[in-house]
Amino acid sequence: MSMKIPFFNYKQTKELEVQRVENTPDHIAIIMDGNGRWAQKRGLPRIAGHKEGVSAVNKVVKAAVNSNVKILTLYTFSTENWKRPKSEIDFILRLPKEFLHIYLPDLISNNVRIETIGDFDSLPSYTREAVQYAIDKTKDNDGLLLNFALNYGSRLEIVHAVKQIISDIDNSKLSIDALDDSQFSNYLFTNGLSDPDLLIRTGGEQRLSNFLLWQLAYTEFWFTDVLWPDFTEENFLSALEEYQQRKRRYGGI
Repeated sequence: MSMKIPFFNYKQTKELEVQRVENTPDHIAIIMDGNGRWAQKRGLPRIAGHKEGVSAVNKVVKAAVNSNVKILTLYTFSTENWKRPKSEIDFILRLPKEFLHIYLPDLISNNVRIETIGDFDSLPSYTREAVQYAIDKTKDNDGLLLNFALNYGSRLEIVHAVKQIISDIDNSKLSIDALDDSQFSNYLFTNGLSDPDLLIRTGGEQRLSNFLLWQLAYTEFWFTDVLWPDFTEENFLSALEEYQQRKRRYGGI
């Protein structure tokens, strides 16, 4: 068991502060990449990188709360991750329980609400029970929404939405003439959430890896070579500061 790290155990310095200004992102999505490579560089098994990555999650949640971000969506386990060795899959899917066992009291005290997107019902019972417990314990909180993408794949999500739309049209619950991009969004796992303003991907790769393909249409991207276990509050705030310098036109001038 890793040592507990207090949720708010550091004092922000001036160079780390990000002011809540008009162009601070409301919704940040993160592809947390590089756990395996972090471990391999140190001669450790890949699971050691996944375990270390839990501490990075805590740091980033803390930074998001301090920066008044409204939604933080973390790509935790993809539909493609089932292709990995069974032992690695089992370890990864037990990490939510470990993370929540250590940090849930701090998340609750800091008004964080936990939700998930993805095919939740197909996850192992030990993952579902731990996450559902956290969802139930935080459901009345109205601060940061910590949104875990668990067993999530964007193509799965879109196909699921299309099937539901067809069913609703066949049952006269939806008119095909009323279907537009806004209506389509209502059938996605992210229904009710704003689209991400900023996507962060660690680990040096520059691709979306089947993550929020519909929702990222006008999202700003920020890539870094830093491997996820090494990702710090300073890295997170650097991404926010760069975002604040960008001009978002949404196809306009």
